[in-house]
Amino acid sequence: MSATVSFKVPSAHGPQTVTLSYARVGTGEPLLLLHGIGHHRQAWDPVIHLIASERDVISVDLPGFGASPALPDGLRHDLPTVNTALGALCEALEIGRPHVAGNSLGGLLALELGRAGLARSVTALSPAGFWTEAERRYAFGVLQAMRGIAQRTPLPLVERLSRTAAGRTVLTSTIYARPARRSPEAVVAETLALARASGFEETLRAGVDVRFAHDVPGIPVTVAWGSKDRLLVRRQGVRAKQTVPHARLVRLPGCGHVPMNDDPALVARVLLDGSR
Repeated sequence: MSATVSFKVPSAHGPQTVTLSYARVGTGEPLLLLHGIGHHRQAWDPVIHLIASERDVISVDLPGFGASPALPDGLRHDLPTVNTALGALCEALEIGRPHVAGNSLGGLLALELGRAGLARSVTALSPAGFWTEAERRYAFGVLQAMRGIAQRTPLPLVERLSRTAAGRTVLTSTIYARPARRSPEAVVAETLALARASGFEETLRAGVDVRFAHDVPGIPVTVAWGSKDRLLVRRQGVRAKQTVPHARLVRLPGCGHVPMNDDPALVARVLLDGSR
């Protein structure tokens, strides 16, 4: 069941109100789930029921994605600002320093939260920020193309394509290794989420110069990479391990860039192991 929460975030023009949409379910230590650019919190739905008996799971729509509005004027969609907002979210929800897991952009945000001392553990699935410049340009080009297709494809055609395995492959094979497993309803919803994401362009622009080049000391860190990730290629996982030497590097066989739907049981185990 979804809810919204509003809180103040500092800016050069004084405190600004940020509103985020989230869902919360389960019992246990808090685990905050962060999705990738152009996606929404429902990306985590395939695994939430597998971990909710052991974790208090909070899945959030990042600012300008899903049901969360874009940041107000005066606040940029960059890493420092979004992480400040996420820290304020944790205060508003009274979850202290949660375990944090993220995919793609969400993985990068999770690592930054860990580095800032705002997470008690980090699990990053194909996190952004470990690319070469050529790899970044490739990934951003693919993302912009996906966004353009989502915006130009009429909804009736999206709905028709989503009803067949072949159609779901056409729409989502860039991010899923097993697109036929995605439900038709989920494919339609995430195509609309990508088309309507008000924070997409500014978030992408803010990522042009981003590299994650720091250790994340003092907390457990897990970095997991799908063996069939076509967006952020898996050699970036080796760079992540070199950057965060104590991190546990996990291979996700047969999984694409968004592995939660490709192998929910495996990803759930990685999330639980990483947040102990």
